[in-house]
Amino acid sequence: MTGVKALSGSDIGPEVIAQLLAKARELGLDPFEMRFEICPAEILYTFGAYGMPTRFSHWSFGKAWHRIKTEYDYNLSRIYELVINTDPCYAFLLEGNSPIQNKLVCAHALGHSDFFKHNAYFAPTSRRMLDTMEAAAGRICGYEMTYGRERVEEFLDAALALQEHINPYMYEHREAPAQDGAGPRSRAAGRGTTYDDLWALDAQSYGKCETADVKAPFPPEKDLLLFLIQHARELDDWQRDILGVIRDEARYFWPQMETKIVNEGWATFWHLRILREIDLPESEALEFARMHADLIQGAKFKINPYLLGLTLLEDIEKRYGREKLFEIRSTCNDVSFLRNYLTKEIVERLDLYVYRRVGHEWRVVEKNWERVRDTLVENLVNCGYPYIVAADSDHNRRGELYLRHLYEGVELDVLYLEKTLPYVRRIWARPVHFETVLEEKPVVFSYNGERVIRRFI
Repeated sequence: MTGVKALSGSDIGPEVIAQLLAKARELGLDPFEMRFEICPAEILYTFGAYGMPTRFSHWSFGKAWHRIKTEYDYNLSRIYELVINTDPCYAFLLEGNSPIQNKLVCAHALGHSDFFKHNAYFAPTSRRMLDTMEAAAGRICGYEMTYGRERVEEFLDAALALQEHINPYMYEHREAPAQDGAGPRSRAAGRGTTYDDLWALDAQSYGKCETADVKAPFPPEKDLLLFLIQHARELDDWQRDILGVIRDEARYFWPQMETKIVNEGWATFWHLRILREIDLPESEALEFARMHADLIQGAKFKINPYLLGLTLLEDIEKRYGREKLFEIRSTCNDVSFLRNYLTKEIVERLDLYVYRRVGHEWRVVEKNWERVRDTLVENLVNCGYPYIVAADSDHNRRGELYLRHLYEGVELDVLYLEKTLPYVRRIWARPVHFETVLEEKPVVFSYNGERVIRRFI
């Protein structure tokens, strides 16, 4: 059977999977070659906690496993499947699913696989990440045997505390410019092109990057993990390797975070169409309707990505035709998806609103559809994480690190900030300073290895 493999022990036969795949292709989907496997709950939730089947071990993954497994045991939540962005694409199904549940999740997985294959934000990701993670896990295990588990785990704690602070769109190696202001090495160095003059202009701008308070011999760097790999002076090779592993894995997971709504909406849109167009027994049709209704049920205090994504895609198909859907699949992330296609009618139909805590109560503070849309988009920029740059690696001319939060109206969680700075200090091995804004005033938090000091500037 071409393009799909059903593993033994499945409650869904290869002929059913072939039927689903044929219908998906008839409707225009083009997924990766598929591999389906039935897993016990303990295994599936382990994959969910680790993010991937072959990832390195860390106590935080065990904590996540205990939480989601407890929710499963008490019937508070249930993971029906886990789809991996690889080629071939692996889909792990929960043991004990009914036949119609497996049909739904297989059709849903085909939608995800098609999205992984064709969306521009996934194009740079490694399709062999299972092998890469397995090799990295082996190296980290070796470091634990060589340098001690406690020491390696402490360094992993620090690295994972910064894992979201990367530049997911920088796919070429960039070196820090020389101290004489010559600028960074040309990206075309050693392979001259007709665009060399443009790289030269870019290099000139690097030499002018400075502020009144902090003078940096390089442009402010958003990719903090890359910056630490290149500039932290006290790191051993094995520590740089761990930072590189965390950075590579974060770049692999980033497109999944920034396309959550459109990706889940796409998979939901197509599992609905696929199962509607194949022959289902009456009992299965009723169970499918119930499962789908549960999946797209609204919530009071959070966005249901399945519901919002599906609603937008159905509205877009109605207004622009099905071809427009495939254009969106290829080009959109959540920010562009909501910015361009969330309408007043959908905001009102789904009863979307902005709320915040006022005193001891949670209150709805905004229902204007444009403000609701803009708030959603603002919360999704940079996947909701603060935009932080390394501004100076030799602050006070003592090799101290100066980080700057590019404040855009949302203050940081001070407790979280004060607990994170020691992790940065552990990697940098010298005092660390962090500039942000509190109560509309610029403030610098400094950690010298003993305590965090706050001063307004």
